[in-house]
Amino acid sequence: MSKRRKFSDEFKREAVGLTRQPGANVSQIARDIGVGAGVLGRWRRELETAKTKAFTGSGVPRDQEMATLKRELARVK
Repeated sequence: MSKRRKFSDEFKREAVGLTRQPGANVSQIARDIGVGAGVLGRWRRELETAKTKAFTGSGVPRDQEMATLKRELARVK
């Protein structure tokens, strides 16, 4: 099982910026930076809809709660 890669907000914003250049090909840019075209598209949509609040979290609340519970269980054991 592969580990999930994490990218900084700055990396995501720069990647989205590349897609806004005249004649930019999203699929080619995604290959060049090593992410899937769907991921890059999701970053674009998130940045367009959320503007300054884009990329603030690192998961959904359920995932965060699960991680908290796992840490607590490990501590108790």
